[in-house]
Amino acid sequence: MIRRELWFGLSFMALIVIGAVAVLANAPTITNGHLGLLMLSLVVVAIMLGFPTAFTLMGMGMLFTWLAYDRDWHRTLDLMVQSAFKTMANDVLIAVPLFVFMGYLVERANLIESLFKSLHLALARLPGALAVATLVTCTIFATATGIVGAVVTLMGLLALPAMLRAGYSVPLAAGSITAGGCLGILIPPSVLLIVYGATAGVSVVQLYAGAFFPGLMLASLYVLYVIIVAWLKPQWAPPLSQAERVVPLPPLSQRLADSPAAHAVVGLLKGRRNAGVPFSHVLKQLGIVAMPGVIFLLLAAFSYKAVTTVEAQARYEIEEIGAVRSGTPESGGLQEPPVEGGLQEPPQEGGLQEPPSDDTQPSAPATASSQAALSEPPGAPAVPPAPAAGTAEPSAAAATEAATQRPAPTWWWITFAVFGAIVTLFYLFLSFARLEIFKMLLASFFPLVLLILSVLGSIVLGLATPTEAAAMGALGGMLLAAAYRRLNLAVLKESVFLTAKTSAMVCWLFVGSAIFSAAFALLGGQALVEEWVLGMNLTKVEFLILSQVIIFLLGWPLEWTEIIVIFMPIFIPLLDNFGVDPLFFGLLVALNLQTAFLSPPVAMAAFYLKGVSPPHVTLNQIFLGMLPFMGIQVLAIVLLYMWPQIGLWLPQLLYK
Repeated sequence: MIRRELWFGLSFMALIVIGAVAVLANAPTITNGHLGLLMLSLVVVAIMLGFPTAFTLMGMGMLFTWLAYDRDWHRTLDLMVQSAFKTMANDVLIAVPLFVFMGYLVERANLIESLFKSLHLALARLPGALAVATLVTCTIFATATGIVGAVVTLMGLLALPAMLRAGYSVPLAAGSITAGGCLGILIPPSVLLIVYGATAGVSVVQLYAGAFFPGLMLASLYVLYVIIVAWLKPQWAPPLSQAERVVPLPPLSQRLADSPAAHAVVGLLKGRRNAGVPFSHVLKQLGIVAMPGVIFLLLAAFSYKAVTTVEAQARYEIEEIGAVRSGTPESGGLQEPPVEGGLQEPPQEGGLQEPPSDDTQPSAPATASSQAALSEPPGAPAVPPAPAAGTAEPSAAAATEAATQRPAPTWWWITFAVFGAIVTLFYLFLSFARLEIFKMLLASFFPLVLLILSVLGSIVLGLATPTEAAAMGALGGMLLAAAYRRLNLAVLKESVFLTAKTSAMVCWLFVGSAIFSAAFALLGGQALVEEWVLGMNLTKVEFLILSQVIIFLLGWPLEWTEIIVIFMPIFIPLLDNFGVDPLFFGLLVALNLQTAFLSPPVAMAAFYLKGVSPPHVTLNQIFLGMLPFMGIQVLAIVLLYMWPQIGLWLPQLLYK
């Protein structure tokens, strides 16, 4: 009854506001630009009052479009239909329901419990092991699902009781779960990046590549903070007891090992002498032990071949040699390959001209001596005299075939030196207890990693579009749920229903945003904002600080979907004036919008966790635990701005 009265009261207030807008529209001192800003303010107020975002955007957009068109309903309805059709014809949005469907299927495969258990045993020696395992589990699971509510809810049911039983501080435990669960809106495959890419016209593929390392950086900062806090304040995160670290061994492994701490490789190699252990069991265990080394060697071999092969450069060298031998350099550079119809001179001012030579007469034809006098481009290799026409192409190909290899870059050697050291330490300290933990990780961690790599790898390497990769991920999620015997008709129906619900919300938001943006631009609100911002004479740094502060403050009352669809169309046109890359700006926004889930009073992650937490865990304690992680988000934004290559290196490497 109270909710119904509140709804009617807010509706009555909205009618009063609409009536006031209609009166103000007739006032001579109110311009269309001011009406646009008034519309923007009313939309924010209505959303904060609890009105549905998508329908608020559509309603306000249609009302103010009607005012802009001098109360012409026909043109207003035409604009609404055109905006909706243009939005729904966007192919990028097809990836949204597919990625959401994959996330719900992976969530119902029930991998998170075994993943959390194996990780907290593997990280038992670290300070704050349970909180670190929570963050790592959230990062992996958020990468596979991208659904914040699902990750926070599941980890609240699984990790929060375990941390409270271990004596962890409530704010630290709650902050770890909420911050880790929100990583799904940043780390690919993220629906936020798809929505931003469709709104800003930025390639989703490059956004995924760019967000990978900032997401890992943010997760690493979370883990580092928890370790430091647990080290400085052990009473906030007590270490696991010896009994909690015990890993029970299977009966056959107990026969091979004198104790769980015995070295696994030595015990397995001697296991053949033990008559009570089948040889097939020993071979199976040795195969599992050899798996990390085999994978490392395969990755090293294939990646070395990939980084040292220069096939694309070889093709460029063929064109370069052919252009130099043609004797027609253009503007100090190389001539393009000849087109059909014979050789043509490049267009220059003053008509067609012969290439520069010692002979300055414009009408003199190019001779062998004049061709020999052509200067080479700076840094170009010496090219021998052109042979006969029949032998030019084979010799060019032979020259480039010999130059298709290059030394491996430094980053490759550093990367594989680190991985090699990790694999070496794995074998040096591999006990039977750690072997059982490794087998638990194989059953929970590696299927998710394989799914993530197949989806993200196909996108980043250009093997599939985001939509095609999302379809692969949906199929992989079904196979994963079937492999763990969790795929049935009830799970499938629930996943389809939740996917349809989430996809409908996103699509209606896009339709409402398109109508709202069209009305805002029609009223001149965008031009008024641009004039105001440009009139401040801001530098690039000042503009970025101003925009990120505004987005940070908007993250307190609004969710990320509302910020993207309402305010990004206002910021995006301003980027060219300040020389800001939309891809880099999108990465800053994605990091900043983590605050939309961690900032009171909205802070949806806090409400997700409160719904599944014990009664003695208060909302204020959850908010208190979120605050340090919000500070870490601000630090991550500063680090990304100071070193943009954190986000831009991978896209530049893959798509330069």
